[in-house]
Amino acid sequence: MRIIETERLILRTLKMEDIDAVMNFWGDVEVMKYCGGAGTKERELKALQYYINMQKERGFSPYLTVLKESGEIIGVCGFNPPNNGYDTELMYHLAKKYWGKGYATEAAKACIDYAKGQLKIKKIGASIDPDNNASQKVLEKLGFTYSGMKWCEETNQDEPYFEMILT
Repeated sequence: MRIIETERLILRTLKMEDIDAVMNFWGDVEVMKYCGGAGTKERELKALQYYINMQKERGFSPYLTVLKESGEIIGVCGFNPPNNGYDTELMYHLAKKYWGKGYATEAAKACIDYAKGQLKIKKIGASIDPDNNASQKVLEKLGFTYSGMKWCEETNQDEPYFEMILT
């Protein structure tokens, strides 16, 4: 189901049939080096089922991100479950060949606008690996503010945490 459309992107809900497409980024060592490492097909099938259920239960999840022009699946962008006192956590993962083109910022801004207009989300958090400068720049462009260091179970380290209050 299509959730969001931007100038260049379509964001839609995930389906189990997306497994091969998501392995292009969730299964990529370089893409996932700051997010707990590349996943196996078995692990990502579980993640897909989890996010499909989350969408049904909460009305939000990560969304498959597709180029309008070509129909190519380039990544995911959307929301993780509530965490660390936030209503949700922003997340985005793009296949490497789509880095540096503004897609993460465009997709994340659309998700934030969707959260403001359609969801009952008041506070969004986002954590990043301390070495992931590109992701930090995306958060800053979006208007997130640094809120301190927090422990991240997935990466087993303290990470800078950012937040955005929606009004």
